[in-house]
Amino acid sequence: MPKTSRQSRRKFLQSTGPVVAASIAAAHSSASAQAQVPSPVKEATVYNRPVVLVANDKLEVAVAPQGGSMLRIRIQGDPQGLSPFGNPEMVPQVPDRRKLQGPMVGHFVCVDGFGSPSAAESAAGLSMHGEAYLQPWKLVAAEKQGATTTVKFNVGLPLLQEAFTRVLRMVDGESVLYVDSELESQVAFDRTVNWGEHPFLFPPFLEAENTVVDMSGTRAKTRSNPGIPRTPFVQGQDFTWPMAPGVNGMPVDLRAAPANRTWTGHTTTLMEPSRPLAYVTVLNTARRYLLGYVFRREEFPWVQNYMNYPADGWLGRGLEFATQPFDLPRREMVELNRMFDTPVYRWLPAKSKIATRFLLFYVRSPEGMSRVDDVRLENGRIIVEDRASGKTVTLAASLPL
Repeated sequence: MPKTSRQSRRKFLQSTGPVVAASIAAAHSSASAQAQVPSPVKEATVYNRPVVLVANDKLEVAVAPQGGSMLRIRIQGDPQGLSPFGNPEMVPQVPDRRKLQGPMVGHFVCVDGFGSPSAAESAAGLSMHGEAYLQPWKLVAAEKQGATTTVKFNVGLPLLQEAFTRVLRMVDGESVLYVDSELESQVAFDRTVNWGEHPFLFPPFLEAENTVVDMSGTRAKTRSNPGIPRTPFVQGQDFTWPMAPGVNGMPVDLRAAPANRTWTGHTTTLMEPSRPLAYVTVLNTARRYLLGYVFRREEFPWVQNYMNYPADGWLGRGLEFATQPFDLPRREMVELNRMFDTPVYRWLPAKSKIATRFLLFYVRSPEGMSRVDDVRLENGRIIVEDRASGKTVTLAASLPL
């Protein structure tokens, strides 16, 4: 992850205010002209960043128009106000300069590009992880029809000559956010696409030993990267999730961050080919919060697991469901072509669009739930199972995936 200087961070934050004001004004104007009803979104400031709040009676999501990150998500009426994307105010022992700095925060999208650019791309102005998370997003529509709130953003990607659109939907009575996205090519030739959805988890939701990750895949590989410091497992090695091969000959369980150890690592897991819908979940067993994502396996066949556990306690974990197994330049993905008999990029045809759809849910988990063995979407419900404990979470999910 590139570091952001204090000066560049100030410029980044100062630039967001006009973006939000203009976006809100445009959305309000559109809503007023079309329906003569108040816009369902509100302006606010979260962690010193202007945001747009999108909410129903179950969840509140703060979206930063500068970059489009879902910066914070909270359960309505929750006295703790815990967000899986970090609550820096709850971790005072870590210096502010270490917490939620720069644009790579919350759940942000890496498109078109995931990982470092090539030398030629960098010279041409491209940055790590594509353009979308660095550009100002325009809020073009915000309305509520019946029980469903719909908010639409779009953003231009000038260097890549693409346009990106994202639609968020929330239904009253549901602890679910539905996310539809579309990437449009503005050039007259077919091209490969690198696209990653990048939820970035931080404390106190992310806690050593207490926060565990489960997913619908087992075939996995550690990243081969000599530049990663303090990696506890063998690099470039196939393994069965979640037990990675340790450098000392002992397996390393990747489900939870270890206590009193500092290391960094990166792995990928192929989502089970037999499942049309894949999932990844994060459960804080001590505080009893559960975050989950369900997505189409054909769109995102890989989940990357980036783990950064420093000595100061500001743990970071990226659970990135993506078109590719590791965040590497597109040239390397084209040369790799496939891994585990699975493509490592998507195609975007000339002057055309491709789309993705996923949902996330965020709820309090039942006492005694310690893992997730399955997540299913059936008959308008999300069913989350911990078979060993016999605990089940059932959530309403009325929109199709």
